Amino acid sequence: MKGFKIMLVLLVIIALPLTASAQKAKTIDELAKMFDSSGCKSCHAEIYSQWEKSHHARPLMGVKGGLMLTPLATKGATAFSPDDPKKATLKNFPCFKCHLPQAVTSAEDSVAVELAEALLAKDSAKVAKLQITCIVCHNNKAIIHKRELGEPEKGVLYGSKNVDAHGDKTFTKVKKSAIMHESVFCGQCHGQGPNLEFDQAFQCANLYGSYMHAYIPAGGTQTCQDCHMKKGDHLIAPNFNDDKATSELLAKAINLDVQTIGYEWLRKAATYVPKIVVETKITTTAGHRIPDG
Repeated sequence: MKGFKIMLVLLVIIALPLTASAQKAKTIDELAKMFDSSGCKSCHAEIYSQWEKSHHARPLMGVKGGLMLTPLATKGATAFSPDDPKKATLKNFPCFKCHLPQAVTSAEDSVAVELAEALLAKDSAKVAKLQITCIVCHNNKAIIHKRELGEPEKGVLYGSKNVDAHGDKTFTKVKKSAIMHESVFCGQCHGQGPNLEFDQAFQCANLYGSYMHAYIPAGGTQTCQDCHMKKGDHLIAPNFNDDKATSELLAKAINLDVQTIGYEWLRKAATYVPKIVVETKITTTAGHRIPDG
């Protein structure tokens, strides 16, 4: 019996490092599987279909299929770029902060190596596996007051109301989120501009900063969700791959008024110089600056 107890203790000690290391993904496939939300499709088909067409479903692909993070994997292209893709770490990809936040919390540096190599090889299929899924927004990013409320709970999704029995094997419950319908939720990624927390500061999206510092002080009352998620639309327009729809959306938000007057300037006797005066006025109903990221 004593020998059995000793053996059991040894097994636990040996197993502990394995358990700890299993908590973070070592490969792109492992990370994709950890945050796979394909199971949501059976009950939320319309929302899932909207999400599939959104930029959240392709956060590393840029517009028109471009691999936007390629410079970060290319030697000498940026201050963050590694000399060798095999030496890449999560720190070489500061864009993960918003474009793949689950990598920051749930991936090993080996995922960064695999991504760097995939970017340089233009392996779009592999890069496309990394998405901002339902789980990222409805669990990973659902709580911002963590000192008061704690980390998002395992097996719990967060939404607009409490659901004690949620029909999913992994996420068995839904809790009401305090921020899901507030602009601050979007502001976590669609930020305030300068990212000063990195050892090489850089400027990025300023949508939320523009919203807070210009739109709200001017009397604006709409949230990001009011404009971009009407009736719960998870496309979260614009889809910049859809030129027509993007142009229509911008046309609704931006008004350009142009007034012109043409005349001839008599500079000297018998010398007429044609002139035109153009006055333009641009007004916008958008809740933030345009363009921005």
